[in-house]
Amino acid sequence: MLDQTQTAHPPQSGSALRGSIGIAGIVFLVIAAAAPLTAVAGSLPVMIAIGNGAGAPLAYIVAAVVLLVFSVGYAAMSSAVTDTGAFYAYVTKGLGRSAGLGAAALALLAYTTIQAAIYGLAASTMQSVVVRFGGPDLPWWFWALVLMAIVAVLGYRSIDLGAKVLGVLLIAEIALIVALTVSVLVRGGAHGIDFVSFTPSAFLSGSPGIALMFAIGSFVGFEATAIYGEEAKNPKRTVPIATYVAVITIGVLYALASWALVLAFGSDAVAGVAQSDTADLTFIATTEFLGSVAADVMMVMLVTSLFAALLAFHNAIARYTFALARNGFAPNRFMAVHGRHGSPHAGSVLQTVTAFLLVGAFAIAGANPVLELFTWMAGVAIVAVLAVMILTSLAIIAYFRRTGSDTRLWHTRIAPVLGAIGLIGITALVIANFTTLIGGSEVLAEVFLAIIVATFVGGVVAARLIGRRDVETV
Repeated sequence: MLDQTQTAHPPQSGSALRGSIGIAGIVFLVIAAAAPLTAVAGSLPVMIAIGNGAGAPLAYIVAAVVLLVFSVGYAAMSSAVTDTGAFYAYVTKGLGRSAGLGAAALALLAYTTIQAAIYGLAASTMQSVVVRFGGPDLPWWFWALVLMAIVAVLGYRSIDLGAKVLGVLLIAEIALIVALTVSVLVRGGAHGIDFVSFTPSAFLSGSPGIALMFAIGSFVGFEATAIYGEEAKNPKRTVPIATYVAVITIGVLYALASWALVLAFGSDAVAGVAQSDTADLTFIATTEFLGSVAADVMMVMLVTSLFAALLAFHNAIARYTFALARNGFAPNRFMAVHGRHGSPHAGSVLQTVTAFLLVGAFAIAGANPVLELFTWMAGVAIVAVLAVMILTSLAIIAYFRRTGSDTRLWHTRIAPVLGAIGLIGITALVIANFTTLIGGSEVLAEVFLAIIVATFVGGVVAARLIGRRDVETV
């Protein structure tokens, strides 16, 4: 009989991923999934408008601190487990195969829905950019198909190529965000520099729960540090360092950029401006402090930012499918490694098909790509990924307590417990505001939450059925 922590089928020869990605490459992939310009030009104005106004920057810091504490145990676990399944592999090691497959199902749901959400936002943005610069006014789904085709080609090839493409795009968009931030701070914003954004009263004003939803959502893709462990040059060193660097970089970048955006209009006035013109808030500030040309460049860069996120999530989902197949929970064809590219190409193709079907369903239904496809799917993804991270925290505690392989109290007990508490608190706030996040429909909110629960239960049941079948065939 198989032990709970063992895989159903051990990895076969020729089913190991290859690559030489380093710390910088992994950090690029994580930050790409976070889509910095998308957060600053898309999510941040919404946080300010319907969240906690000038207190939005502190929401990013709170989210970063919680994830940084979570990262302590996560990084320690990466030294014990090097697997492209990351959260799934960690939960399996700590809580057993049933919980592990439940976590894998949730992770696949989270990344599949967030990628579909980004396709909606990216296609809508691309449509607007093309029309703005004199191009044809084509339907949003046409641009979604164009983006899918490009992502499919890059995702099929090696992760090294994907990392290089993402690196170029990320350097450009981060440079633009930094330029706007520096310009606002140097010129003193609209009414001078103040630190109102970092006070408890500002953070707690309005609806801090909504602000935290968008803040934690901006870190989705955080798991990628461990997902690429098998393709890293030195995973036991690379994954922990990349994890800390990624969380700190994202947190600092978002906190400073959001503070600058608040100062660009003034702490007292920014909420009102955001409510009256949410979509253009960041572009208005860019025009004022960097010029109209920079604002036009930012619109184009927003498309590339969204594309970078699409590629990052595509790669993550393909590797989850690969890990499940290698462990006997998906057809063997999905653990095939491309002979030349060294990539999980079968999983990549499957992900392209899945994205096409999900986005296509919204297109056929005539849904709004932003208000419905993006908003609804992002809401599902945020709740699902938070649930997986809570499971991972519990798994880390259980694993080190059972094995005693790492006796550092802070790394294996205290930090994972504090991280779990923080994540549970954020999840409670997200669920409390879930109806608002997906458009105000209580029925739809209940349906989506039920799908999330059913996905986890389905994974657990599937693991038990597969385990029973394996025992019967021994």
